[in-house]
Amino acid sequence: MLFQKKVNRALDKLHKESEAARQDIDLQEEGIPLEKNDFLAMVISAFLVFLPTALLVLGGIALIGYLFFIH
Repeated sequence: MLFQKKVNRALDKLHKESEAARQDIDLQEEGIPLEKNDFLAMVISAFLVFLPTALLVLGGIALIGYLFFIH
């Protein structure tokens, strides 16, 4: 293959970087405990993100059903 040494070097570098990234993620997951109201804040923010999208999708399905069966 043309430029096989360069390809191998790039793949080795990518592999080393991904191993380093995995080790960084493992260190971050172990360390920080949640504070008193962190879980409540995460639940509220999830509702604020996902609820409007879910309502739009359900509204679209209801509109299609209305137009299909009523009109």
